Amino acid sequence: MTRPRRALALLPTPLQRLPALEALLGSGPLYLKRDDLIGFGVAGNKARALEFLLGDALAGRADVLVTAGSPGSNFVAAAALAARVCGLDCDVLVSGPHPARPPVTLRLAEQAGARMRYTGADREELDELVDKHAARLREQGRTPYGIPRGGTTPVGALGFAHAAAELTAQVTSAGIDDPVVVLPTGSGASLAGLLAGRAAIGATWRPYGVSVSRPLPQIRAEVLGLARRCAQLTASPAPAEGDVHIVDPPFGGAAPGGFGHITHRDRRDALLALRCEGLLLDSTYGVKAFGAVLALVGAGERAPIVLWHTGGMPGALSLLTSPAGPP
Repeated sequence: MTRPRRALALLPTPLQRLPALEALLGSGPLYLKRDDLIGFGVAGNKARALEFLLGDALAGRADVLVTAGSPGSNFVAAAALAARVCGLDCDVLVSGPHPARPPVTLRLAEQAGARMRYTGADREELDELVDKHAARLREQGRTPYGIPRGGTTPVGALGFAHAAAELTAQVTSAGIDDPVVVLPTGSGASLAGLLAGRAAIGATWRPYGVSVSRPLPQIRAEVLGLARRCAQLTASPAPAEGDVHIVDPPFGGAAPGGFGHITHRDRRDALLALRCEGLLLDSTYGVKAFGAVLALVGAGERAPIVLWHTGGMPGALSLLTSPAGPP
């Protein structure tokens, strides 16, 4: 079954080998899947989900997008821009109070024309607030399309279900045998889609999620449930429970010190990626997943490893200039 899709991204994104990092670490083959080069604003991998979410919204004749996130959310900025490009209004619900100095992500959303609503609520309350705000808009005669934090719906997961086939074609063409695919995992939509797409085509590479915000039992259950609902949309085989492999970031539980917390180790790893391969990694997702790659290599993993670079350029720049917490 074909789902509505509104093209936003430049696909496929490159698969790049990292020879300097291999030589430094004495590792097996290392690769980077460059969703930071996806070509839609600074949306990174969020553009993949938004192609299907906006396609669904437009097919339903929506006239306003409603979404939410924390002040530093890359998804909020990307969704606001996608709404603008597609001719929709956009209401953004932001956790916490109005910041004295809004981060670049919120400024980008504002420049895209989004109406910002500072809720004072915790991040965990935002999805319910999206539903309530959308209901109020319907009462006013609007046709809203609500999107939870991070685009975490079966429709949003379709972006990475398609990305699974994209990656499989690239690793096959390059002669890369059964790599370990490391993907940072927040809300879980990207990993869920990747698992659904992998099951649909029978790929043999090994997905390896790195939880950056949620306890492992919770995120495993959420990812598996979402992956199975995503598979239902395309009448594909459902991923098995054994397909879901998620770990905490090295040297601490999920998001040690809090979601997006920067440690001295993060700063060190980010500088290693920058100076060795010219890469920019954000503190919330990229550097945590990169740390997991370093830990895998340190533990003796010799199979090829593909690190999925999800983007997060505003956060990547701030990581190198903001104060760090404990190592």
